[in-house]
Amino acid sequence: MKYKNFSKIQLILIHTLVLLHLFLINTTVWAKKPVIVTTYQYIAGITEQITGNSATVIALAPPQFDPHYIVPKPSYIAKLRNANLLIINGAQLEIGWLPQLIRQANNPAIITGTKGFLDLSNFVKKIDVPTALSRAMGDVHPEGNPHFYLDPHTIPVLAKAIYERLCTIVPKNYNLYSKNYTTFIEKFNARLTVWDAQMTKVKGKSAIEYHKIYDYLLIRYGIHLAGTIEPVPGIPPASKHIAELENTIYTVSFILQDVYHPYDAAQYLSQKFSIPVIVLPHDVGATSDANDIFSLFDAIVGRITQ
Repeated sequence: MKYKNFSKIQLILIHTLVLLHLFLINTTVWAKKPVIVTTYQYIAGITEQITGNSATVIALAPPQFDPHYIVPKPSYIAKLRNANLLIINGAQLEIGWLPQLIRQANNPAIITGTKGFLDLSNFVKKIDVPTALSRAMGDVHPEGNPHFYLDPHTIPVLAKAIYERLCTIVPKNYNLYSKNYTTFIEKFNARLTVWDAQMTKVKGKSAIEYHKIYDYLLIRYGIHLAGTIEPVPGIPPASKHIAELENTIYTVSFILQDVYHPYDAAQYLSQKFSIPVIVLPHDVGATSDANDIFSLFDAIVGRITQ
């Protein structure tokens, strides 16, 4: 641009407008909320307790479906592409659907090994870690049972990992995150005391579950797992396996059923042996009474101890 035809005042005005424009652009960038993408609703629920309204928190997987087999959607790619932080359950629970989405999103900020990628399974001790693998074992997770979050005592551990990573990603919000994290932990620990007291009612009882999803919960509260409706993970039950279950069912107090597997086998056993079927949520939003991280466990504990 040639400036010789402009007066000194006009040049000052032009420079002022340019600087103002740059300032507004930078202000917009810094004012934009960080985008936190989580694979499941329960992770989003914990994260929102810490961020409050300071971040955009997006959960990918719908809660009413099998968390192992989520149908990838183009909209998920767009969400991952804009993410500053991706938080996953891990232990290969997302192995069937997430890796391809991360590749297609092409967001270097959230690839494995970066500070924008958080795998919660790295912070817990997992059960059922196989010493060998074969097709006869069904859909076994090589890193162990990935449903650790359904033990409510694990939630504070996961919350701490999320809080610390959020402070790394958005250090300017450290004070806010610290305050919210402390409040959440205090509130959650108070609820833990209540849940622990309620669950003493079922300590020592036996249960059957469809899939090995509630094992961490059963171990925590001293409930014996007498068997699973699935013969092995991921394989629907045949009549032979159901007949084998019938031989051990006389000591069983209840059958635990998740919302996404077929109910027919559980209902058959329930009707034949007069054993109640208890349908439990596996994630926030999986049932109408599990609408946040607190009510998730209110629902689980309340249904088991009713």
